[in-house]
Amino acid sequence: TVWGYMIVLKHIVSIARNDGRLPFNPFAGYINSPESVDRGYLTQTEIQTLMNAPMKNATHELVRDLFVFSVFTGLAYSDVKNLTADRLQTFFDGNLWIITRRKKTNTESNIRLLDVPKRIIEKYKGLARDGHVFPVPSNGSCNKILKEIGIQCGFKVRLTYHVARHTNATTVLLSHGVPIETVSRLLGHTNIKTTQIYAKITAQKISQDMETLSHKLEDMEKNICRAI
Repeated sequence: TVWGYMIVLKHIVSIARNDGRLPFNPFAGYINSPESVDRGYLTQTEIQTLMNAPMKNATHELVRDLFVFSVFTGLAYSDVKNLTADRLQTFFDGNLWIITRRKKTNTESNIRLLDVPKRIIEKYKGLARDGHVFPVPSNGSCNKILKEIGIQCGFKVRLTYHVARHTNATTVLLSHGVPIETVSRLLGHTNIKTTQIYAKITAQKISQDMETLSHKLEDMEKNICRAI
């Protein structure tokens, strides 16, 4: 993106300025803000469609399952690939959690395992080497297969692990009432602004919130309506 290129360019100019190669900083006063990008995600119906779709072979089924695992955990491809069995721990609440750090940001990311990811872990138990949880294909292979699966399912959005994380933030967490602060921690983000890019407020969520508000204001509105 332009934002990403500008970060690199400003860094290079800063080095040149410090070395005395530039008489002034041409970016002085320039504010580089991240662009608002419409991040794709799957709806609850589309997730079910994906799970019901027949896979052409075992590799396609594995890649599909790993994508769904990411949908329900928010883990990026690299974190799924590097996930080892020792990172699966029973936490203080008696539930099974992933206790790990995100490879990209080195931030702590503790994720409680829901029934779907636990079922996927059990399905592939013992098939990976060196203590890893899953036998994960290469990133290129996963992306190629996910593209084919997305076309097969008739999805408009192209399936990637970025889409899986956005689906986790939007469809799995935020749409079911999980506060954005909690979503941010679960995704291992260093600031909530990043989470706001990932998580979209769906029309369904707005409708649910307004319905809740309507019930809370019911008595107050009755009294006001009588006075109108």
